[in-house]
Amino acid sequence: MLIPLGDPSPSGTTPRDVFAAAPARVRRPSRGRLLRRATPYMYLAPAIALLVIWTYRPLAQAVQLSFHSWNLLPDNPMVGVGGNNYRRLTELPEVGESLWHTVEVIVGLLPFAVLAPVVIAFASRSVTGRMRVLYQSVIFAPFLVAPVASAAAWRWLAEPEDGAINRVLGLDVNWINDTRTAQLAIIVITGWHVVGFAVLVVTAGIAGINPDYHEAARVDGATNAQIDRWITLPLLSPSLVLLTLLTVLLSAQWTFPLIDTLTQGGPSGATTNVYYLLWEYGFQTFDAGMSAAMGIVVFVLFGLLAAGLVRLSERVTFHDDK
Repeated sequence: MLIPLGDPSPSGTTPRDVFAAAPARVRRPSRGRLLRRATPYMYLAPAIALLVIWTYRPLAQAVQLSFHSWNLLPDNPMVGVGGNNYRRLTELPEVGESLWHTVEVIVGLLPFAVLAPVVIAFASRSVTGRMRVLYQSVIFAPFLVAPVASAAAWRWLAEPEDGAINRVLGLDVNWINDTRTAQLAIIVITGWHVVGFAVLVVTAGIAGINPDYHEAARVDGATNAQIDRWITLPLLSPSLVLLTLLTVLLSAQWTFPLIDTLTQGGPSGATTNVYYLLWEYGFQTFDAGMSAAMGIVVFVLFGLLAAGLVRLSERVTFHDDK
């Protein structure tokens, strides 16, 4: 006999009551399924652990230290000063001067890291065979030279009396110890280091462009100059944006070993950028709190700058979709 869903059964219960009273059976994932889900995270765990230990933990400690005063001596405890370190940064004139010197370094290195590599890479495309390998080795060699070793060589070349630079140019200039030329000398030496790496990046970008674009343009009657202007350069934009981003974010770090070896931030602070000033606060005046505060300010400024450049790069770059 069919019993309606709402009618009571002979025992006084309805089918709905029976289903409601039955316990819900929960399907638990098997151990093998859990292991498969956890496998990617197990591979990522060592990298995440190293990132936390060597990046995020020191960053958190720097933030904490920036609100304290400490002279780096283990027997002297840190003293909380609140935001006093950040207030002092806004009042010290050398902070603004170091920021301006950092901008000078960035602007001065952009031709070495972006413009010159494009010119060199375009001019050397006809070099093939063993000569190409030799050329790439020679152009990349300065990037492998230790900055301290190159600083010693450049100091000898830039000697005001017997230096080869003044002899060749017929000048009598103290390139390293003159406030008018010290910053230029640091930029040129750093650019000499960086240009080889940048040339290889541009060369790799050119090699990655689909040659079908060039062939199609030649069939349409385009000249080599037109192909370079309207095809090669736009498709090189991701590589050029990368070099620009690296120069903006890392140029002050690139110059640090040369400044420390050649000028020690002088003469008269003419070569002191934000990174060298940060080092001076921490290891010359032993004001760890000021050094940490300066580091946090630099971190935030360059982080915002990097975010803006990345967003801008998404709008100005062209990509080969083939």
